[in-house]
Amino acid sequence: MRVVSLVPSLTEAVALTLPGVLVGATDWCSHPAGLDVARVGGTKYPDLDRVRALRPDLVLLNVEENRREDAEALRAAGVPVRVTYPRTVPGALTELAELLAELGAPTEPAWLRDARRAWAEPPRLAAARRAIVPVWRRPWVVLGGDTFASDMLRRLGVVNAYDQHPERYPRHSLAELRDVEPELVVLPDEPYRFTAEDGPEAFPGVPCALLSGRHLTWYGPSLAEAPALLADQLARPVRTD
Repeated sequence: MRVVSLVPSLTEAVALTLPGVLVGATDWCSHPAGLDVARVGGTKYPDLDRVRALRPDLVLLNVEENRREDAEALRAAGVPVRVTYPRTVPGALTELAELLAELGAPTEPAWLRDARRAWAEPPRLAAARRAIVPVWRRPWVVLGGDTFASDMLRRLGVVNAYDQHPERYPRHSLAELRDVEPELVVLPDEPYRFTAEDGPEAFPGVPCALLSGRHLTWYGPSLAEAPALLADQLARPVRTD
């Protein structure tokens, strides 16, 4: 089996579980450290010629991470693809288990068992907080409902103010976001890199929690440590008055 992954979180999952299977990954696949496989460009604009040259038995993609046209082009070239689309933590755990078994893992890896235990009873905020979750700033884009990250936050005691919005990633002006009057603003460091100096100042007087974007949005080995890490970050917001 020869696998090319165009999804950073799946790259990490496959590389740690079945290291001999992975033959290619994107330039953005940063985990595990020291990963030594052929690089095929970005997640949004991979070099499909380089992908095909690796003669993969399967290419891994994701609905949010990759473009539909790339999946269709690979299929048209006779390259098998698997498109993932987890929208809940249980869904991600199930999808990961099924994928790894299909790739030849004899049993579930230890990190996946640890992730199941970690999310069975995750730590929660002492009181539920109604929040907005910007994922981009220019323009402002926030996390909507029916998303994996929104489900993760809900399990940690964060109520997404846009959970019922018809769009999965609504765009609003800063004034509109402020009008929601959130009790908390969650600022992940990816895909937009929010920092203590870039983000909280837009929401004066509102606690802002700076979160690890990798642990909020990746579905792979990081799931095992995500509940404790994110809960700690949520409990230590910064505030701009």
